Amino acid sequence: MSRRHARPLLPLLRCHLHRSATVYHSPAPAPPDGIPSSSSASSLSPSSPPDPAAARWPSSWSPAAPLLHSFAASHLREAVSSLAVAILALPGVDPDPLPALVEHSFPTLVAVSPLASLELLSLLRPKPHLGLAVFSFRRTLSPPTTLPEFVLAISLAGRARDPAAAARLFAEASTAYCPDQALYNALMSSYMHSGLADRCLEAFHTLERDPRCGPPNADSYNILIALFGRSLLVDHMEAMLRSLDASGHPRTIGTYNAIIAGYLTAWMWEKMEAVFDEMVSGHVAPDKTTHLLMLRGYAHAGLIYKMELAYERARQHVGEVDMAHIYAMLCAYCKCKHDRIQKIEELLQKLGPDDYRPWLAVLLIRVYAQQGLVERMEQWIAEALEHNTIVTTVHVMRSIITSYFQCDAVDKLAHFVRQAEEAGWKLCRSLYHCKMVMYGKQHRLPEMHGVLDEMEFVRFDRTKKTFWIMYKAYVSSGRMAEANTILCMMGKHGFGFPRGRHIQ
Repeated sequence: MSRRHARPLLPLLRCHLHRSATVYHSPAPAPPDGIPSSSSASSLSPSSPPDPAAARWPSSWSPAAPLLHSFAASHLREAVSSLAVAILALPGVDPDPLPALVEHSFPTLVAVSPLASLELLSLLRPKPHLGLAVFSFRRTLSPPTTLPEFVLAISLAGRARDPAAAARLFAEASTAYCPDQALYNALMSSYMHSGLADRCLEAFHTLERDPRCGPPNADSYNILIALFGRSLLVDHMEAMLRSLDASGHPRTIGTYNAIIAGYLTAWMWEKMEAVFDEMVSGHVAPDKTTHLLMLRGYAHAGLIYKMELAYERARQHVGEVDMAHIYAMLCAYCKCKHDRIQKIEELLQKLGPDDYRPWLAVLLIRVYAQQGLVERMEQWIAEALEHNTIVTTVHVMRSIITSYFQCDAVDKLAHFVRQAEEAGWKLCRSLYHCKMVMYGKQHRLPEMHGVLDEMEFVRFDRTKKTFWIMYKAYVSSGRMAEANTILCMMGKHGFGFPRGRHIQ
């Protein structure tokens, strides 16, 4: 929203500020930067590490705080949304959000209610460095920064992979307020994002000993479960799950998602599925994160039928499945052997111009080559060359050779070989031998001889098979004198004569 849309809202908000003498600023619980307890807390893809689960407006505020009038809250939310759009659209690698904050009267919005700051920090999660810059400016304003704002700022530091900043914010919040579980959980999650397992565990044990807080809650255990799962420490992950059960806290949707993600990372498909079945039978409803995790797990496992069922379930919960999971499904289809082309084509329709991936292009080249779909294979070869993708796998090159050979397209093969040489693709002797065979079948013997020069240029020595291909080409053309010459050359190079053959 532009400035001229946001400005008329300020008089109304100022009026509300005057009607509300004070706004309650005491500490309030906020969801941790980790695995959320409820399905509504996280909207992130399971392909990435667990991210901040900051609650949306206004559930992150203290139940004891007086809520804004619904009309004023709606306009405040609209103004904050406009400000977030402006900040996220700032150009450059490390832009300064201060001009946008001043232009959109952020100090006035905060004066109306610190909910404005909470909402803005939540909306800036895609660009955590900007969020931290906004929080730094927020701390210069009145009223004082609240504990939930510190929790969100620590979450942003975790997303920015800045554990030092998270620790500083935690220390400052602990000095200004009585810390709560959410504050510790945010710090733990920040350490988890940075791979600092020892510090994460240390924060957990500090929480256990801190008399100002209650014992660790389910989110605290979920963060450690996710930490061990991401680190492939399956035994530790399962031990932490038993600790959660012993603590008396019930397993949450976040618990199950963390366990499923851990088994997925360790490629333990049966245990992954068993946890999902236990979850459903235990009357814990899977959320969109669960379905996306199962989709990814089945895709990696090559369980196509189950993957497709998970895809339908995910679409019911998410709508359009994100590209990370589309890639996983495409990879699974490329690796299976039956009934895949139509499904691959359907998924490819979802790719945009910026969704090119080199590894996917290579997989598709091989798939279309194996299916004998030369035109589609060449389209993806052209796409790969345009993006400077270099194929380094002999299996892919041999699939391309076979595709051209089966349709007797020697000229297309010759063109491809020239392209591959120029692009630095993996060359193999089979490329040149195939050209020789195909030229020989068409009795194009001078061009067959020209392939020998190409082989010499790329430093492929002539082998027994090279001479044998030439011998058969001359025999099939009825040119026995040249065929006998080839036999003599085989003997000269120490390859001997083919069985049952003699010079005529």
